[in-house]
Amino acid sequence: MDEEDVVLPLMQEDSVVYNIKHRAYYFAKEVVLFVGKQKYDRIYFSLFDQLVRSVTSIGANLVEGMAGSSKNDFLKFNIIALKSANESKYWLCLIRDTMEINKSVLEKFIKEADEVSKIIASIVINTKK
Repeated sequence: MDEEDVVLPLMQEDSVVYNIKHRAYYFAKEVVLFVGKQKYDRIYFSLFDQLVRSVTSIGANLVEGMAGSSKNDFLKFNIIALKSANESKYWLCLIRDTMEINKSVLEKFIKEADEVSKIIASIVINTKK
């Protein structure tokens, strides 16, 4: 699979992922596969490491929140997931702006991180009501 072939399931016209847990999982999976194929100088190692940590944290915290024992647990873990989604956008933008790398793939990832972030923010807002 080339960088050009990176297509998140939710970006395909015939496929829709409705569950935010699954959407976060597919997003993390595609980012991890993308990072695994990159060749980069040592100076960029921490950027990719932080990206993988933050993007995988989104789904992990959503799952943890759904398994929580209270509304407060649910809210706490969704807030952490939201922070991780926003952090992922930061790392993606920094990689896009500092490296010679496929910008179109990174733009797709940034768009997905933004959409996931908005969905989780909506969940947090509605849970607080």
